[in-house]
Amino acid sequence: MAQRLSPFELMEKLISFPTVSRDTNIPLIDWVADYLDSHGIESHRYIDPEQPKHALFAHVGPWEEGALVLSGHTDVVPVDGQPWDTDPFSVVEKDGKYYGRGTCDMKGFDALALWALVEGKYSDIKRPLQIALSFDEEIGCTGAPPMIEAMQPVLPKGSAAIIGEPSTMQAVTGHKGGIGFDTHVIGFEVHSSMLHKGVNAIMAGAKLIEWANQINTENMEDKPTDLAAMFDPPFTTLHVGMIKGGTAHNITAKDCWFAMDFRVVPGEDKDKWAMDYLKKVRAVEAEMQAVVPETRIEITPRFDVPALQPEHEGEAEALVRQITGDNASHKVSYGTEAGQFQDAGYSAVICGPGSIEQAHQPNEYIEVAQFNAGHDFMKKLLERLAT
Repeated sequence: MAQRLSPFELMEKLISFPTVSRDTNIPLIDWVADYLDSHGIESHRYIDPEQPKHALFAHVGPWEEGALVLSGHTDVVPVDGQPWDTDPFSVVEKDGKYYGRGTCDMKGFDALALWALVEGKYSDIKRPLQIALSFDEEIGCTGAPPMIEAMQPVLPKGSAAIIGEPSTMQAVTGHKGGIGFDTHVIGFEVHSSMLHKGVNAIMAGAKLIEWANQINTENMEDKPTDLAAMFDPPFTTLHVGMIKGGTAHNITAKDCWFAMDFRVVPGEDKDKWAMDYLKKVRAVEAEMQAVVPETRIEITPRFDVPALQPEHEGEAEALVRQITGDNASHKVSYGTEAGQFQDAGYSAVICGPGSIEQAHQPNEYIEVAQFNAGHDFMKKLLERLAT
């Protein structure tokens, strides 16, 4: 009989693959497929046609609809420039914590989900269980939608999905949506002593960034809706986290690049925010072209992540609450793939071990107690699927 690895052994193996979003995840997916195959579990893939990345999904239990889906992503954020005390792609236990890139976000959960799937294969579960492992979550949740679409004609349709992002094993039932735009401001170079005859792309771009500051101030001052009040902060936010441009301090910058991101509270229209931004872009562009007609601003959509809407008597939420005993209300401002499963017709909830505060950090870790709590959750889940 093939070896049945423990959750910790599975996490060790998954962490050993440096699946930073800019790189391939195929070696990890190959290993998972081989491991499942060794236990008689057939897996299926979505193969990205434009880059070397695969998603994987599989099913155990009765071949019928109504499965519970355990969903996680396989990519991690870079470690470049971070002061790690240990090898980020090896799991190191120290002071009651497992250190390693992805231990918290979210290969710890992926390992628990793989363990549960294999155990489900050997158990007499009455309700089917599925796993879905995506890619490119960290760069805008772009890998999950085609994976979910690919699952539909291959596996019996599941009815509920648990997305295992770190939530300290609490039931998170809502999160903000998100949209992002790569913005390229193309100006006209002249000597800075004659700046009135040129167009400084950085200074033009700064008008868009200042617009974002003004909108944030207005949103902060507005009274939030009842739904928005559940979030921290209780309003839609605009953010620019990276910017570059220019060639010298005494030349008006020809180019400026930055990303404008929106985190939109449920109940608000993401498309309206996109249109508001485009309107402001075109106004700034018109000012630029009044000086030099060939200048322009190019906008490229980068991601579009739907919000997770709180469900009335949601199946996924009810199941998680029954297992964890958590009856409090939890909402988060970061985005996940949960809203994408919900848009595809699944009841969805976020529940996974670890704290989001450790995600993406140098010396990322998951507490041993949290990982064990996730293991206990999966044991109880399998018990429920068997009744």
